Amino acid sequence: METIEFKNVSFTYPNCTTVALNDVSFAINESEFVVVCGESGSGKTTLLRHMKKNMVPYGRGTGDILYMGQNIENLEDRISASEIGYVQQNPDNQIVTDKVWHELAFGLESLGESNLVIRKKTAEMAEYFGVSNWFRKNVWELSGGQKQLLNLASVMIMQPKVLILDEPTAQLDPIAATQFFDTIRKINQDFGTTIILSEHRLEEVFSMADKVLAMDKGKIVVFDTPEKVGKVLTNNNKSLFYGLPSAMKIYAEVTSENNTNFKIQELANEKCPITVKEGRLWLDSFKKTAQCEQLKNRRSEDKLVDNTLFENEISSTISGIAKSNITAIDLKNVYFRYEKKNEDILSGLNLTVKKGEMLAILGGNGVGKTTLLKLITGIKKPYAGKVKSDGRVIALPQNAQAIFTEITVEEELGEAFTDKTSYNNSITKEDIISSIDDMIAFMELENYRKTNPYDLSGGQQQKLAIAKVLLLQPQILLLDEPTKGIDPYFKRSLAKILEALIDKGVTIVMVSHDIEFCAQYASRCAMLFDGTIVSEGATRDFFGGNSFYTTAANRISRHLFKNCVTCEQVVEACRNIGV
Repeated sequence: METIEFKNVSFTYPNCTTVALNDVSFAINESEFVVVCGESGSGKTTLLRHMKKNMVPYGRGTGDILYMGQNIENLEDRISASEIGYVQQNPDNQIVTDKVWHELAFGLESLGESNLVIRKKTAEMAEYFGVSNWFRKNVWELSGGQKQLLNLASVMIMQPKVLILDEPTAQLDPIAATQFFDTIRKINQDFGTTIILSEHRLEEVFSMADKVLAMDKGKIVVFDTPEKVGKVLTNNNKSLFYGLPSAMKIYAEVTSENNTNFKIQELANEKCPITVKEGRLWLDSFKKTAQCEQLKNRRSEDKLVDNTLFENEISSTISGIAKSNITAIDLKNVYFRYEKKNEDILSGLNLTVKKGEMLAILGGNGVGKTTLLKLITGIKKPYAGKVKSDGRVIALPQNAQAIFTEITVEEELGEAFTDKTSYNNSITKEDIISSIDDMIAFMELENYRKTNPYDLSGGQQQKLAIAKVLLLQPQILLLDEPTKGIDPYFKRSLAKILEALIDKGVTIVMVSHDIEFCAQYASRCAMLFDGTIVSEGATRDFFGGNSFYTTAANRISRHLFKNCVTCEQVVEACRNIGV
């Protein structure tokens, strides 16, 4: 039986000229694991919110949405609350109590369950989700990963039949995200819970899915198995292609007849790999085929295949290398703690960033990355050590909403021009309007000029926040999770913006969990752990030597190619194998 069914559903937000959902029809069967993907603003969040009665957004809508054959609008509140669970992107937006144990119990209390039932189910759920060790903690003491796990446990304690998750790992580090996805898969397998997951990180969830629903501009592009969806997106939708798992992208590029220098018919007919494991095995097949072709073409010269071909490095595609020896940011022996009685967050930290460099700082949730940025901006002061910066420092906070002050998108951008330290008094009204128009167009927000920033999707809010920060004309730009909620296609546009800033001498320090983005565009990376920088270096060397904090492309190819950390580098290495 269909658990969720959409019948010709269309929806438009107030003051918007673009339809958020455009005649959408599909059905999700009981116990299916469905991944929803698409560009920011394609309608993913709007689609998910329509699946839960009290989450349906305000606006004009048509069509029918059914849960177990019944219109969602007519569901009893108790059924909607208990049988359809919803986990939001920002874990802080969903937590309503002050203690972990109370947060777990809150849903059952709201349903009127007895104390005996609440205690029993709370204990059981705490053990299942590994919450026992921090059961009595205050929620504000938890890391981002723990908060999101708590949200999931708080929903699952009501034993929902459907679990909806809207980019739940957007603020989690790679290891915490992997653990969270493993838990989701376990829930689907252990309880038969129907899972509907919206996600930009497709490396792991693509292989978990029974079906993938790809959206573009409010419409469904394709709804099918992961293999078939990958094939459709590879051939017909380049923007969504960038979001596919690395193994699929490498396969598609290498087996393209226009992009290879040896016969690929046999390889192209093999099953498209999805996971890292499948990608490694496929590359092994590629190597054997390449060697056979080499041997065939060189036999007349009695030349044997040189296996060191697979060890050669290729030219770097990474940009943003520091363009001067001038120091823009310098931290020496820095110590910081939020309260005297607490332990140090940063302990003896040293870091130097050159002008015109793009530095990516990685590390787990709660290790002090955001705190480090606050010290550079001067918002926080160390109790020991020195922090120096040379230039105007502008920061993009992790929570984009923190810098929103106006009621429309264009007014939000206009507010950036009220900062007299950024712009001289000679700037005209026409210049301001032109700058706002250009930024709105570049950020693909033309249809949302009059929209309240809080009505935008998470990815669109991030775009707006980035646009506002850029209009402030920074000399030193600090970015805290800049790609959070942004689709892979727009990340490429963001990278072009950052590269243009670097060409102008702007220094960029980026805190991010987005390993793929850092590997593609940062010139240098550093790992923050236990209060200090434990490793740093050029991007390829940094990721090439890591086991977990590295890219899928590197894990796929490291047994054949040395220090290939992006899909482009792996594909180039494959093409460089002569025949």
